[in-house]
Amino acid sequence: MGRRRKTGRNVSGWLIIDKPEGMTSTAVVNTVKRAFNARKAGHAGTLDPLATGLLAIAFGEATKTVPYVTDALKAYRFTVRLGAATNTDDAEGEVIATSEQRPSDEEIRAALPEFVGEIMQVPPAFSAVKIDGERAYKRARAGEDVELEARPLYVESLEMIDRPDADHVELEMVCGKGGYVRAIARDLGEKLGCFGHVSALRRIWAGPFDEEDMVPLAEVEARAGTPAIDDLLLPLEAGLGELPEARVTPEAAAKLRHGNPAPVIATEAEYGEEAWASLGGEAVAIGTYKGGELYPTRVFPQRIIRN
Repeated sequence: MGRRRKTGRNVSGWLIIDKPEGMTSTAVVNTVKRAFNARKAGHAGTLDPLATGLLAIAFGEATKTVPYVTDALKAYRFTVRLGAATNTDDAEGEVIATSEQRPSDEEIRAALPEFVGEIMQVPPAFSAVKIDGERAYKRARAGEDVELEARPLYVESLEMIDRPDADHVELEMVCGKGGYVRAIARDLGEKLGCFGHVSALRRIWAGPFDEEDMVPLAEVEARAGTPAIDDLLLPLEAGLGELPEARVTPEAAAKLRHGNPAPVIATEAEYGEEAWASLGGEAVAIGTYKGGELYPTRVFPQRIIRN
């Protein structure tokens, strides 16, 4: 039996969705993929169903740039409900411990530096971390006691933004790949001696993308099946904002697209650093810069077809 032929349009580019509360990231990707009738799509960093905000979705050739967005710093604004711990570390879970104690603003601010820098974080039991090949949340839902090992996480900043009332504190965090905001809320609550969990969470930027790039999911659905839907796309190159650009000649571009190293006209990349080759602003390849040449690891076709 032969391989099944892929159907759909050969769409390439980025769509930055303002994810609504209550949907999984996978459900959002499936929705926009159908709306665009796209062959290939994937997202750069999961958001929990409770969370809203920036979900970066790549189509076609742009999926080759997903790791550079996934690995980039991301910012979250979230609310911690003080006085109660839940088994999921967010508002969707069952309350497992409570406290009448409430910390002062000064106590909260004094506790935050412990969660900044290179820290070790234990993921929530209800998470997608795998244990012997099985997702932790599946074991937790089955009633098993889930014990996960602490993992390193880089937190660039964690600041108190507001204190609406004694039971809630609003925080903003910038962190690296693999962090769980729910775990920050849990651990902060334990540090303060009052317990805590996330009651609201929003991603406000991720790598090169920010709130100005976001499109409501309803807008995508409204344009489904019309030429106007492609106007919502950002170019493939938008996902490469965290990499230095390396300008090349047409002759060098041809070599790179065939997987061969080629000279670079100009770049700010350091020796051994990754960069993306640019011909008139169009991405040709991604590779390692060495001795005036780029050694390609990912290549892009000469024309990016959206229709």
